[in-house]
Amino acid sequence: MSTPVSAPVSPPVPPAATTTVTPLQVGPHTVAPPVVLAPMAGITNAPFRTLCREFSGGKGLFVSEMITTRALVERNDKTMQLIRFDETEKPRSIQLYGVDPATVGKAVRMIAEEGLADHIDLNFGCPVPKVTRKGGGSALPYKRNLLRAILKEAVSGAGDLPVTMKMRKGIDDDHITFLDAGRIAVEEGVTSIALHGRTAAQHYGGTADWDAIARLKEHVPEIPVLGNGDIWSAQDALRMVRETGCDGVVVGRGCLGRPWLFADLVAAFEGREQARAGGADGCSLEPSLREVADVMVRHATLLGEWIGDEARGVIDFRKHVAWYLKGFAVGSEMRKRLAITSSLEELRSGLDELDLDQPWPVGADGPRGRTSGNNRVVLPDGWLKDPYDCAGIGEDAELDTSGG
Repeated sequence: MSTPVSAPVSPPVPPAATTTVTPLQVGPHTVAPPVVLAPMAGITNAPFRTLCREFSGGKGLFVSEMITTRALVERNDKTMQLIRFDETEKPRSIQLYGVDPATVGKAVRMIAEEGLADHIDLNFGCPVPKVTRKGGGSALPYKRNLLRAILKEAVSGAGDLPVTMKMRKGIDDDHITFLDAGRIAVEEGVTSIALHGRTAAQHYGGTADWDAIARLKEHVPEIPVLGNGDIWSAQDALRMVRETGCDGVVVGRGCLGRPWLFADLVAAFEGREQARAGGADGCSLEPSLREVADVMVRHATLLGEWIGDEARGVIDFRKHVAWYLKGFAVGSEMRKRLAITSSLEELRSGLDELDLDQPWPVGADGPRGRTSGNNRVVLPDGWLKDPYDCAGIGEDAELDTSGG
């Protein structure tokens, strides 16, 4: 295993205004501080979770990318690779996607009986067409009875394993579902709920509706509610907790190319001085390009070790290059060259040609990743006719591959 990259230390700055937070309880697992890595397809595999966990000092909860229940039950090779956890990962968290209650039940029982994970999260938030056209992801909570049936099967099949869920506000502004879904979740024994404050139609565009998170917290006081959406810095996370009263945060796109954000999040929630001088908000790790380059090489190395092939690991890493280099003075030709590397030596030598003494760029802490919005949500024929009827949903609606 490669040597971990540590967050460098610079003169500290005073901590942000105190925000009272309590540990998050996920079944028998205490998550302190209550910070969760959002499942992201093709991103939150074991190597990326390892990086984020190292920077956090092992604190927080780090969830796998989306695993489809049909593929798991059929023991699809790719899926079985995706549920491999590093021996240091505790608790082991799997996110499942499913549309058919029976198949979801089989997958959950398989996880529980074979000890494949310690926590199960259910995906009702994915907005991509190949998921919603099957009635899954963010489309599913519209069908209240189907949602209830899936949750009932999952909770009953999980035994002692905690079951949580992640969802969006609804399909679009005319079909809002999060309050009904939250109440159903409580009634069926779900341990906690994470709400992304956008509809499926918004995808990742516009601004996340944090007021919806506050409304859900008031609506389901029996269980923890976590907020997700537009957390680009530790200060954003603290502000979300203050403004919504949520019990914790789920961080997705904000950590793309910035796994060290988890060091900042942990320090902020613990009320400690930050490891590095901050930007405008006084609370951001700001590594130099040299430090970023070291993390990039380690990330690519971990991917190669996990896949079992260096070249395939570096190729898989290519999609991360632009996120890591955001804001740095790196020419377009060099960016292209780094994005087509196929060996660690090639990646390292290309990075060594850069001006590695560049400080962290102003504004690089802001939005990153996908931002498209106002999309037409692709749904099964007649999906919106009746919010309760779920006839026609069965095993043939299940995706057969994992990863989103």
